[in-house]
Amino acid sequence: MLTDDFLDFLFPRFCVICGKRLSTQEKHLCLSCYTHLPRTNYHLAEHSELEKNFWGWGKEMPIEKAVSFFMYNDANKEILIQLKYKRNPQIGTYMASQFAKEIKNDNSTFFDDIDIIVPIPLHWMRMIKRSYNQSYYVAKGISRETRIPICTKAVKRILNNKSQTLMQRNERQDNVKGIFRLVKPELLAGKHILIVDDVTTTGSTIMSCAKEIAKAQNTKVSILTLAMAGQTLIPSDDSDILPNVKITKEVLSKL
Repeated sequence: MLTDDFLDFLFPRFCVICGKRLSTQEKHLCLSCYTHLPRTNYHLAEHSELEKNFWGWGKEMPIEKAVSFFMYNDANKEILIQLKYKRNPQIGTYMASQFAKEIKNDNSTFFDDIDIIVPIPLHWMRMIKRSYNQSYYVAKGISRETRIPICTKAVKRILNNKSQTLMQRNERQDNVKGIFRLVKPELLAGKHILIVDDVTTTGSTIMSCAKEIAKAQNTKVSILTLAMAGQTLIPSDDSDILPNVKITKEVLSKL
């Protein structure tokens, strides 16, 4: 449309990965960067690698299925930095919406029996600091394409736990114990719940939430995240460090 072209002329938009100026049809990422995202394709596997990652937690909270859109790395980290630290939650909605479209276009049955979406809750102190819950905006993108409703009232985050950026797996598990509380189990009872988050590393936060959700009667839990992290360090939620500054133990000790 002529109006869109005029607005793009006045207020040019740029790809968050490569910095190239976007066309009117492109959003947040240029076509090249979007096409070359390192997709996991977990939704095409009978048992994804992310799902297998949760098998290590034992039978205390079995996960039905689990997927992530792309592998987090230095090349695409600006997507999550924009989402979490640069007040651009719309990029989370857009990326999640695109992921949902790809899942459906690949004729995956991933969403077929999901009843409700629960974004990982954010503690009120972090809500004040950030002014929004990035996981909710990811959930909005999934809901927009699937029409699956979002529930934010059933589970609350009651503890503002420490950042897990430099923690080992066992430390992360201890750090997230008891941080969530199921306050309205009737909203989830008898349903298949999709827990949604922006990124997963060890999965300790997600599993802590899943275990709390399991207190509602006759529930099943699946998981969806935008990104799956490998060895690349993810910036800390508790840090006001500029995103292009390498986060180290020495830096964190000064906060």
